Amino acid sequence: MKTIGLLGGMSWESTALYYRLINEGIRQQLGGLHSAKIAMVSVDFHVIEQIQARADWQQVGENLAMNAGRVEAAGADFLLICTNTMHKVITQIENALTIPVLHLADATAKAIKADEIHTVGLLGTRFTMQEDFYRGRLIEKHDLDVLIPSEKDMDIVHNVIFQELCKGTIREESRREYLRIIDNLYSRGAEGVILGCTEICLLIQQENTPVPLYDTTKIHAAAAVIYALS
Repeated sequence: MKTIGLLGGMSWESTALYYRLINEGIRQQLGGLHSAKIAMVSVDFHVIEQIQARADWQQVGENLAMNAGRVEAAGADFLLICTNTMHKVITQIENALTIPVLHLADATAKAIKADEIHTVGLLGTRFTMQEDFYRGRLIEKHDLDVLIPSEKDMDIVHNVIFQELCKGTIREESRREYLRIIDNLYSRGAEGVILGCTEICLLIQQENTPVPLYDTTKIHAAAAVIYALS
């Protein structure tokens, strides 16, 4: 079994879910008392978010690359960045490592294409919804059509993530808003919707909507289990 590297803490709410899902996946595959071999560094998200708020992505990348190096030094055979948004600085992180990084968008695209879906909606932080590092990768590398919410609805999605979900706050009003936005994306032609922030699954699950959902946290964790056992 390979040792799975986790670069977490962004936020710890979803990193804790990664840890549980990966260990459950290993136990399901191997049985008995088996658990995952994991090396993890969990950062202080307050520090990262403050740098991000200044749009100093170079410094964000330097910080996360340094911490990713600590994960590799702890014995990881490959790395998961446990957040969609921070894939914006994946090049800096990859350049600091000798181990591979399991890209979250690639794992998600593989799951979508396995279902023969071509047009998807995307929810996440504004960075994830709008910028090429994630949405563009889905379009250009994986040939998917990607729909995003209106400007007003993007504000709602983004703010709920940072002001509520990253703090462990779950509000029914926010769930209703997200479901409205998902329905709107479906009415515009989305065959499914990517929950493109690792905290969104804390608020929205498949049981809440008939629209097919792609939970990136669950997909990424499952991909890690497969890779660790390959």
